Amino acid sequence: MAITAPIRTRPRASSGGQKKRRSRRLLPISIGTIVVILVVWFAVTNTGLVGPKYLPKPQELVAQFGVLLSDGYQGKSLWEHIGASLGRTLSGFVIGSFIGIIVGLAAGSSAVVSAAISPIMAFLRPIPPIAFIPMVVLYFGLGETGKVVLIALTSFNYAVVNAQAGAAGVPVAYRRAAATLGIPKRVEFFRVILPAALPNIFAGLKVALALSWAVVVAAELVGAQVGLGYMINQAALLFQIPIVFIGIILIGVIGLGLNLLINFIESRLIHWRGRG
Repeated sequence: MAITAPIRTRPRASSGGQKKRRSRRLLPISIGTIVVILVVWFAVTNTGLVGPKYLPKPQELVAQFGVLLSDGYQGKSLWEHIGASLGRTLSGFVIGSFIGIIVGLAAGSSAVVSAAISPIMAFLRPIPPIAFIPMVVLYFGLGETGKVVLIALTSFNYAVVNAQAGAAGVPVAYRRAAATLGIPKRVEFFRVILPAALPNIFAGLKVALALSWAVVVAAELVGAQVGLGYMINQAALLFQIPIVFIGIILIGVIGLGLNLLINFIESRLIHWRGRG
């Protein structure tokens, strides 16, 4: 009788590890793209192909950024402008997302609540956030409250939709298993429904945070005296093109940082994703 050697199987790598290795392999492509853009930008501006009225030279932006760091803009330091925009964005984002997640989870867990809020959300969803600016100014004035409310409305819209989808998409087998074990509804919500809905919730939070950071620029065009949106608007009116570009770049860089932060929080809270 022939004796066969045992088959050796290579342990399967987790999908999380595969994603990390794939990201490391693609990182040089991302860096290369940024380098190419910078080289082309430097070439077209320093050779005169594009005039400084339309696109400043990179070295001019660096010099102007140094001036903003030391002297500020319109009587306020650059950090005050950044801090004001971040404060408005994060305040509105936290308030709107918190309410949106609660309402969304309730709608996803209850057909009655879902039927009650679905017409309202279907009405609000197509309306761009900046369309609410006149109403916000009318009801809350030109102060900070109106800007925070506008950002909260933006965050609420996306947080509630994704939280509802996450709660409604919990597999029926999970709920049946909880019922079989006699788990109370309150415990089932925190131990079954909420963890299962977290991936959808974070997907909504990412979109909500990105749009909140974008909307704050529009909100600061009305009645603000400090903030990145105010700085960009004033610089555009005074035709200070380098400052406009610096403000846009700062918005992009800070937005990237906020996205990385929420990704980090997601990886810590949803630690089981990508394993197995």
